[in-house]
Amino acid sequence: MKNCFIGAAIGAMIATGLHAEEVLPTNVAFNDGAIEQSLSGAPGDPNNGRIIVGDKGQGNCVACHEVTDLADVPFHGEIGPMLDGAGDRWSEAELRGIVANAKIMFEGSMMPSFYKTEGFIRPGNAYTGEAADDTFGPLLSAQQIEDVVAYLVTLKEE
Repeated sequence: MKNCFIGAAIGAMIATGLHAEEVLPTNVAFNDGAIEQSLSGAPGDPNNGRIIVGDKGQGNCVACHEVTDLADVPFHGEIGPMLDGAGDRWSEAELRGIVANAKIMFEGSMMPSFYKTEGFIRPGNAYTGEAADDTFGPLLSAQQIEDVVAYLVTLKEE
């Protein structure tokens, strides 16, 4: 009977999806600029993160940062720090905070806040040139942030 109860409890947990839920941009908890908790509740995919970092239509991180691993992507920027060794310089939580909203850790940073939906002055509606409407969301989803962080953690000094 005890095993039956335990099995039923485990089944109920699986059925109700007992895992961490996505953290909304307005509920992100920063600790000295770092975010300890996963924003999506799922592990990041470093391969997808690599794509997002180099994709001009997604993260476009290479517009400001140089990344040796993405040498095949043209026109790397130089206004942000080189991302080679980012996995050694910052913890996973710090990287998550930097990608979500670098201005929390680095006041005056020019880096966009990729997981923010409030506190903007005249936000636009994506790339349309129009004012934001009720569909206004973060530049990257919670899972995309986790994917980028999973990729950045792999960038170690050689």
